[in-house]
Amino acid sequence: MTIFWLGHSAFKIVDKEVTIAIDPYDKIGLKMPKFQAEIALITHDHEDHNNLEAIKGEPFIITGPGEYEVKNVFIYGIPGFHDNKEGAERGKITMYLIEMEGIKIAHLGDLGQENLTAEQLELLEGVDILLLPVGGNSTINGSEAVEIISQIQPRIIIPMHYKFSGVDKKLDSVDIFLKEFGVTDPEKMEKLKISKKDLPQEGTKIIILEKT
Repeated sequence: MTIFWLGHSAFKIVDKEVTIAIDPYDKIGLKMPKFQAEIALITHDHEDHNNLEAIKGEPFIITGPGEYEVKNVFIYGIPGFHDNKEGAERGKITMYLIEMEGIKIAHLGDLGQENLTAEQLELLEGVDILLLPVGGNSTINGSEAVEIISQIQPRIIIPMHYKFSGVDKKLDSVDIFLKEFGVTDPEKMEKLKISKKDLPQEGTKIIILEKT
C-alpha cells in the first residue's frame, strides 16, 4: 500500500483494489487535492476535516463509531474527544483503525485527550502505523503526543495537524514534537510505500511525509 499526506489531517491510502480518503479539508489556506476514492473517513464535522466535495466518485462514507467492512478493508470507528474534558469544550471525534493488506493503521483525528482510556487502547491494540496530531492548541501537543505513543506503541509514526506553510490555523511546529520525542533527524519521504514485511521489527520509526 501507499500512504500520501495531503496536508493538515488529510491522507490518501491506496492499495491494489481501493483508495481511502481521510479528513479532506477546506478553508485552511491550502487547496485540497481532488481525487476519486472508494472509502471516505471523516473524524468530525469541522470544515477543515469534512470537505467531501473534494472526493470524486461515490465513496462509502463513514462519519462515526462502528465496525465496517468495505472492499476487503476492515474499519473500526472508535469514539474519542476533541479536548481533555470529555468533549465539553470542542465535542467528540471518531478515531479510525484501518486493517488492510495485513497492516493496522490508526488515524486519531483531532484527539484532545491527554491519555487514552482502557477501552480505546483495547481497540487500538497492535497498531503498526499511527497517524496522530502534534500541533497543540486544539489537539494534543508534542509532549502529549509522546505520551499517547507510549500507550499505543506503534511501529511507525506519521505526525499530522501541525504548523505548515500556507496553513492559516494556529498550530505548533512539528519540530516541537520531534524534540519531545528525542529525534533530531527523522526520515523524510514523499510518500510511504509499505507492505507487512517492511514493517520495523524493533523500536519505533518516525516518518515525516511531504505534502502531496
